Amino acid sequence: MRISHRAQAVAPFFAMEFGKHAATLESQGHHVIKLNIGEPDFGAPPAVLNAMREAMDGRPMPYTAALGLPELRQAIARFYLNEHDVEVDPSRVVVTAGASAALVLATAALVNTGDEVLIADPSYPCNRQIVESFGAHVTLIPATAETRFQLDAASVKSNWTDRTRGIMIATPSNPTGTSVPADELAMICELARERDAWRIVDEIYLNLSDHDNQGRPPQSVLSFDPDAVVINSFSKYFGMTGWRLGWCVVPEILVPAMERLAQNYFLCASAPAQHAALACFTPDSLAVCEERRVEFAKRRALVLEGLSRIGLPVPVPPDGAFYAYFDVSHTGLTSWQFCERALHEAHVALTPGRDFGTHTAETHVRLSYAVSTDDLHEGIARLGKFVATLR
Repeated sequence: MRISHRAQAVAPFFAMEFGKHAATLESQGHHVIKLNIGEPDFGAPPAVLNAMREAMDGRPMPYTAALGLPELRQAIARFYLNEHDVEVDPSRVVVTAGASAALVLATAALVNTGDEVLIADPSYPCNRQIVESFGAHVTLIPATAETRFQLDAASVKSNWTDRTRGIMIATPSNPTGTSVPADELAMICELARERDAWRIVDEIYLNLSDHDNQGRPPQSVLSFDPDAVVINSFSKYFGMTGWRLGWCVVPEILVPAMERLAQNYFLCASAPAQHAALACFTPDSLAVCEERRVEFAKRRALVLEGLSRIGLPVPVPPDGAFYAYFDVSHTGLTSWQFCERALHEAHVALTPGRDFGTHTAETHVRLSYAVSTDDLHEGIARLGKFVATLR
């Protein structure tokens, strides 16, 4: 049997690979602190769990429309209005089988073979893998601490070529937890719009970002670029990772293409998950999610203080998501060596920078603080003892 060139070219997702190694150690009786996966430990809000139980009462559960339940699309549109002061027509909301499916559909709708797409380095690996699977050439633009490990307008402009057809930005970012300042993001989008290029903006962690001094959540890119394609998910803010439910907001002209692609690629997202997700937007559920956002900020403070204390610097403090991207270059180990030894010697699972590009591949490590406070204390303590042995 011949395996496709596409499948052979896809690199492993090393966060998951280290997860497998951690599971092997656990099967041998070791207690592993798993700081490698961005999976909130809270789970779905109670009202959502109750709604799922009600939905699974034995009633028929047929396919929904390919674009999602109309009432769920309306609820998502109201969420943008209430949380981000942006009016979104529900007809532009596409409900998908996780944010990954949203990215697949958007990429299929926008990318032609040979197109060049600009993405920051470091960045979430699956985004560029999906884009490359549709025949695009990804140009990874090295991003430094000076630009918060994010693209800025200057770097986009200097890397633009005649083949550039689109840009992909995640704000806040995985792996760094850092955001693109709103004015900078607006300049990037305007630069691309002037060149008739598409903009895919991953806002999966947007509602896990810090609020401003007036207590307002950050702006969505839709507030200044209504034609951007926005990717989002129920996985992170709502704690529903395994439910595999996401959405995207697309320009009106793109909706028919997205519908045809969804019909052929996925039929529809999980019907029971969609019905249950309606309970995400009740006042009680949103209050629960906000309490968890505040808790993540407390965990972030714990992690940043702990990493600093044990000599693992974080060049740019995160302002969203639940990741810290720390520098191991002074340890004498590559990020891969650091993660391997931390796992086997300290039983702490982390993710090496190799997952996220080439620029910081050997020097930086991602830590996820989406676990309990107890695990974070224990994980930092173990890492402290491990780092001390390196000196």
